[in-house]
Amino acid sequence: MTIGSAASGDSRVENPTSQTITPSDDTAEDPSEEAVEFISAYYQEQKLPHVTKRITDVLSEIATTGTYWQTPGELTYGAKVAWRQSVRCIGRIRWAGLKVRDCRTVATAKGISNELAEHLRLADNGGRIRSVLTVFAADHPQAGPRARIWNDQLIRYGGWQRDDEIVGDPSQLDMTGAALKLGWQPPATPGRFDILPWVIETATEEPTLVDPPRDLVREIRLTHPDHAWFADLQLRWHALPVIANMRLRIGGVDYSCAPFNGHYLSDEIGTRNMCDAARYNQLRPVAARLGLDTEDESSLWREHAALVINQSVIHSFRAAGVRISVPNNESEMFMRFCNGETREGRPVYGDWSWINGSVGWAALHAVHHRYYDTRIPNPNFWPAPRAPFFSEPTLRERSAAPQQEG
Repeated sequence: MTIGSAASGDSRVENPTSQTITPSDDTAEDPSEEAVEFISAYYQEQKLPHVTKRITDVLSEIATTGTYWQTPGELTYGAKVAWRQSVRCIGRIRWAGLKVRDCRTVATAKGISNELAEHLRLADNGGRIRSVLTVFAADHPQAGPRARIWNDQLIRYGGWQRDDEIVGDPSQLDMTGAALKLGWQPPATPGRFDILPWVIETATEEPTLVDPPRDLVREIRLTHPDHAWFADLQLRWHALPVIANMRLRIGGVDYSCAPFNGHYLSDEIGTRNMCDAARYNQLRPVAARLGLDTEDESSLWREHAALVINQSVIHSFRAAGVRISVPNNESEMFMRFCNGETREGRPVYGDWSWINGSVGWAALHAVHHRYYDTRIPNPNFWPAPRAPFFSEPTLRERSAAPQQEG
């Protein structure tokens, strides 16, 4: 992931040279080899004794159950290493400070929703956003996920098709439709920034709608220090990018419900969310207010408008006292991270096309650092693609299948 949400699946150009080492989709795979590799690395890096006994115990448990229970120390270490090795994230210098919340025994939609609310509270931290990961139950070795969140992020705005126009976030049309089908009651007049409910599914319950606690959702209205008219656009964004739909894999164990957050990189909001034609598409409205000639591409009106929007994001977040980073600073810090990894004798994993910002990219240090190891190791965060909503068995049905076969 980036500092914030680049791992959420927002569109970027993929690196055609990347070599993905992905775990098998076969939920009954033997995790023994990966478990031994992980446990060995954990004990070596943490300088712990008795690694042979721990490996023996883990292999015995796998032989009996098909999986194994990771200790709190193993879980915390594995989660931090997953961030350290996340190839799309430029903010990995902070990996050791990740707060890991062990909620593996929380199994109900109500319990999960309570912990998600606590995650928002802890991560918001009064605007001083802190990096938090909340881990729920591990996947079953045969049946798969025991819990999952349908939303790609915990805070998202609805998207509404109105004749030939989309109101709100076009990327959330399907999620909005799924919430409506499950009984969500949206505002009487849908707007551009209606916060979507969570859809939480468990192995013992059908998909459940939960409204995020509004008092825990911090939003920032966008203004510009030099253009008073910018406020008239009535744009805003939420402060906290909590990725909710990725699979955390540690030592051969998958956690399909493990929401995590960093903090926003300014151009994730200013360029991706506000400027992309498939998102809020604000380049032309801003260019018009600036008096730019949008018929002449050589005038670089798009770049000018994008820069103004990014300036507004940085200004507004800082004025609100909410943590946000800019690509130039993060690029310098990423190079420090790379140097530190090299000193420790570890490969620097990275996807070049994701690590570089989209505003002023040529001036970034990371853009010239092309020797990343393009493999994707484990532990790591993996995309969890799924079929269209309602087109596949529920987790409850999948969980019941192995029992019926047995």
